[in-house]
Amino acid sequence: MNCDPVFSVAGRTVAITGACGLIGRAITEAFLQRGAKVAAIDIVPVERRSGSMYDGDRLLHLTADITSAEAIEHAVERIRDSFQRVDVLVNSHHYKPRGFTEAQPETFPEELWDAIVEVNLKATFLTCRAFGRAMLKQGQGSIINFASTYGVVSSNPDLYEGNTLGNPIAYSASKGGVVMLTKYLGAYWAERGVRVNCITPHGIENGHETAFLERFRAKSPMRRMMRSDEVVGAVLFLASDASSYATGSNLLIEGGWTAW
Repeated sequence: MNCDPVFSVAGRTVAITGACGLIGRAITEAFLQRGAKVAAIDIVPVERRSGSMYDGDRLLHLTADITSAEAIEHAVERIRDSFQRVDVLVNSHHYKPRGFTEAQPETFPEELWDAIVEVNLKATFLTCRAFGRAMLKQGQGSIINFASTYGVVSSNPDLYEGNTLGNPIAYSASKGGVVMLTKYLGAYWAERGVRVNCITPHGIENGHETAFLERFRAKSPMRRMMRSDEVVGAVLFLASDASSYATGSNLLIEGGWTAW
């Protein structure tokens, strides 16, 4: 596939957390199609998932609980043993446990708060720390975290009236933390060749109920939800030399949701 070299990711080693998810799968396929070597990381054994993305010698399957510092360190070692280096980390994991959509701030269970923050924020810190350390030794690397519009603006309760969906306070707090973690590390490691940025998507369509879709469309400037493949371009940009002067930034890919 012909590509402007400044946007090329061919030959780069990319680690992707949450690789079995909707976004993670689209990103994994995009990097493989463009000649990158990919370490697909998920708590669910990747081999159980079917599809072309799991074929070929440029793909390493890793099952890991990224809330464990030890598991992450082991993953970094496996990747470096297989591909000698790691150029890009994409943190596309997130967690929506049972009770996620129903919990209200005034009665929010402490254990639910801890579970969401542990995966969304703490695990992002742990992966940034471990992979960032490896990249600092190389003198180069790009870390791409995934935030959320609900880490930038408040969740709108009106969006969830008349449907069974919802967005809890812990999710917003955790994703807001990801934005600030990104800014901190992006500035802190800038002189040492490791760039850290994040992407803010919003409302990826995935079989949502009609009542929710109608409310979402009414509130979105684009009058529709996002497709999972529409985040790929932003990831490739931040992984490539095209974004060589970008660090500590939050790239909004949210259909204008935060613009009004």
